[in-house]
Formats: sequence, structure tokens, C-alpha cells
Amino acid sequence: MTQGTQQEMKQQIDALQQQLAETRKMLMQAQKMSSVGALAASITHEFNNILTTVINYSKMGLRRKDNETREKAFNKILAAGQRAAKITTGMLSYSRNSGDRFDPIDLVTLVGDVLVLVEKDMHVHRINLETKFETHPIAQVNANQIQQVLLNLIINARQAMDEGGRMLITVNTNSDDNMGEISVQDSGSGIPAEKLPKIFAPFYSTKEADKQGQGGTGLGLSLCREIIEAHKGRIRVQS
Repeated sequence: MTQGTQQEMKQQIDALQQQLAETRKMLMQAQKMSSVGALAASITHEFNNILTTVINYSKMGLRRKDNETREKAFNKILAAGQRAAKITTGMLSYSRNSGDRFDPIDLVTLVGDVLVLVEKDMHVHRINLETKFETHPIAQVNANQIQQVLLNLIINARQAMDEGGRMLITVNTNSDDNMGEISVQDSGSGIPAEKLPKIFAPFYSTKEADKQGQGGTGLGLSLCREIIEAHKGRIRVQS
């Protein structure tokens, strides 16, 4: 093999690696947008409720002259505005591209930012969402990527409970290695034992797309594992 041929092969390999990196970014962005799409209807409905609250209590404040009623109306309007701001902040945080930066993050705070986005969706699907924060571990993570993993796991768990159910999200510190842990548990029917070894394989899915066309691609868990392993962490499933 001549030196020129070696150089040409190296250039081709470098180009392929760059294409692979770009494809990976596109897949992660597509998965992120898919998660947003799964929540869009619920978030839109909640904003409509917030606007209705603001309009109705504004009318009350304008009609009534006594200070007690007006103060009540103003407090309701303030609470509605704060709720809207919280949802908007959560959406901006999730949609923002933080690149490859890793920062020390309180995992409980990170989970809370995601829960703001899913609370209404859980209510619509009759799911009782519970949390259990045993510790407040600080982890060096890319917050946007871990939010993407968590949102994907929560949506997967919700889709596993067609008739409603219970979801428990736990944050604690593993006593063996002092690593922070986030757990998502659901009361769905579970995954057949013979399918468990395959669930992290690319394009493998245990479910069809739901009524909104979400899920069923088999990309979600594969990308979740890739993100967690890039953080030198572990992701596992029990069923």
C-alpha cells in the first residue's frame, strides 16, 4: 500500500467518522423533538387553562370593588403566571442545546425541571405521579442530555399504562459506589422476559406507536443507553 493510498484511506475514515457524529446528533435531536411532541397536546391544554384563569380573575378584579375580592383575584392571576413561567422555563431548558458541556448538577433539581413538563400529561392519562427524594446527589452531567433520557423513560412508562396507573420517580445515592441514581417505576404489565435482553438494541421496540404516533421506533432506549454510557454511568431495567 502506497503512502498516497494510506492518506486517502485516512481521509475517508475521518469523513465517515464525521458523518457518523453528525448522524448521531440528528438522531438525538429527532428523539428530543419526539418527546416534546408526545407532551405537546397536554402542555397546550394547560396553557389554555392558565389563560382562562387569568382572564376570568381579571374580569372579577375589574367588576368587584372590595379589596378582599381584588386581592384574591390578583393572587390567582399571579399563581397562574408563575405556573406558566415555570413551564416555559422547563421547555426552554429542555430545548436548549448545551453542547458537550458537563456541569455539577443537583439531580433532584434536574428531575424537578422535567416533572414540570409531564405533570399535566400524567393527569390526562390518569397516572398518579409520585416522587421519593432520599438524597440530593450532585453529579457532573450534561443536564440537557440527562433530561432527555429521563423524559424518554417517563414517556415510555406512561405509554406502558394504557388504563392509568402509578409512576414512582426516586432519586438517591448508591451506597456501594456513591453514584447518584434516578429510578423510574411504573405499574404497567411489564416486558416479557425473552424481550428484556434486546430492549437497548437500536430499532428494537416492544410496542407500536400510540394514538398520537409516538413510540414504536426503537430508537429511544438505545440513545438513552448511549448518553448514560457517555457519562460513565449505567442504565438497567427490571421487569
